[in-house]
Amino acid sequence: MAEASNADVGSGCEEKGPEGLSPESVPHGTTISRMKLLDTTVDTFLQKLVAAGSYQRFTDCYKCFYQLQPEMTQRIYDKFITQLQTSIWEEISEIKAEGNLEAVLNALDTIVEEGKDRKEPAWRPSGIPEKDLRSIMVPYFLQQRDALQRCVQKQEAENRQLADAVLAGRRQVEELQLQGQAQWQAWQALHREQKELVTTLREPE
Repeated sequence: MAEASNADVGSGCEEKGPEGLSPESVPHGTTISRMKLLDTTVDTFLQKLVAAGSYQRFTDCYKCFYQLQPEMTQRIYDKFITQLQTSIWEEISEIKAEGNLEAVLNALDTIVEEGKDRKEPAWRPSGIPEKDLRSIMVPYFLQQRDALQRCVQKQEAENRQLADAVLAGRRQVEELQLQGQAQWQAWQALHREQKELVTTLREPE
């Protein structure tokens, strides 16, 4: 029975994807969607995993149990392989759902297909990433620098206006203080003159 099981495993280990796709069966130049390629890769991995964990190796690990219950051992192995494949596919499905991989990969396929008919240069026309990055970023940074310089100049002009207004306010305050002092001195002089006049009028003749 072990030999029959090994034959079954070996016959199922051809590198075919979920839809029977294999690298050898794809004509040269044929475009394969990245989603289908991912599914094929996962399925191929599972098939090689099953081939690596063959029934013969399984029975070697549980030789005593296999000698007592060969049919039960076969059923346990089949159940184990089925659950292993199912659990891995479920994990992959959750990852694809969480990362929205199907939409992302399909969008990438669309971008690649649309780019095939373009005749104009790509984003890196020179083929030198540093040069092409500078050609894009330097004008942007220069524009930002000019905008910042204009903002600084505007702010400096506003600051000068505020400084002039503050100086004018100080001068006005100083003038008011001088006027107040002059009025105070004039009032004191008038007050003294009034006291002297009152004193003079009260003196007997």
